[in-house]
Amino acid sequence: MTVGRNVTEVTQFILLGFSDFPRATPLLFGAFLLIYITSLTWNLSLLVLIRMDSPLHTPMYFFLSNLSFIDLCYVSSTVPKMLSDFFQEQQTITFMGCITQNFIFSTMGLSESCLMTAMAYDRYAAICNPLLYSSVMSPTLCVQMVLGCYTAGLTASLIQLYALLQLHFCGLNIIRHFFCDMPQLLKLSCTDTFFVQVLTVILTMIFGIANVLVITISYGYIVRSIMKITSATGRSKAVNTCASHLTAVSLFYTSSIFVYLSSSSGGSSSFDRFASVFYTVVIPMLNPLIYSLRNKEIKAAFQRLRKKMACCYLGSQIWDC
Repeated sequence: MTVGRNVTEVTQFILLGFSDFPRATPLLFGAFLLIYITSLTWNLSLLVLIRMDSPLHTPMYFFLSNLSFIDLCYVSSTVPKMLSDFFQEQQTITFMGCITQNFIFSTMGLSESCLMTAMAYDRYAAICNPLLYSSVMSPTLCVQMVLGCYTAGLTASLIQLYALLQLHFCGLNIIRHFFCDMPQLLKLSCTDTFFVQVLTVILTMIFGIANVLVITISYGYIVRSIMKITSATGRSKAVNTCASHLTAVSLFYTSSIFVYLSSSSGGSSSFDRFASVFYTVVIPMLNPLIYSLRNKEIKAAFQRLRKKMACCYLGSQIWDC
């Protein structure tokens, strides 16, 4: 259906967010603000720690620092707007603001999907080829892999953005969500969205199914290598090096698949919105905790950083700094 010349294009959208829970507004705002501050604090702290502590300048922590950076951008693309909307009578967002939010959110999400795969390959190289690990996972290769993740996410999002800008929006402008999610935008278009829907499915298959397949294959080889380790200590150490990444991958893909299937079926209920909160807000907070909770190297780095800060504060009075 084409848009006639006398049809007024939509210049702004209304984000309903959680406006259908007026009595719970203070509680929701407090909870989301706490989660957001915690997410910023943990990810930024981990990013700075890895940057400042030389023993952590290894491939695994290089990837982890980029994961923290992506999570910072990812959560900041949606939460600040959602928090400010709690105090607005009319929760509006401009057309370009909505498109920009969707673009940043999509870029970070797709880049994280690729980064999860790169981290799986890193774990494969560390466990399956421990003697060649340093030569295989060279600094040059690590930088190339990370740049490839960002490039892939940016390219796919640009393609999706171009297709989205070809659509016309007129009449309805109410988004039953707390951010500009692609399925919700497609519902409001007054032109045919078949091409964009097909493109979205293709990108989902490339970034979802392909990455999951590579991760699964990598862990297949990892499990086989772990089974060949004779000592219980060595086997336990190998498992621990993969446990954090495997937990993060499981949370990321399980929640994203659930939200994607819900959105594809036209879900815009309150349950779907709260499910999206876990995917877009909670996981970026959990990732640094997952990688740090049982990580002795991270804990040792925090101790070294605390000692260094104490030395800087007390000056020459401490001789063993």
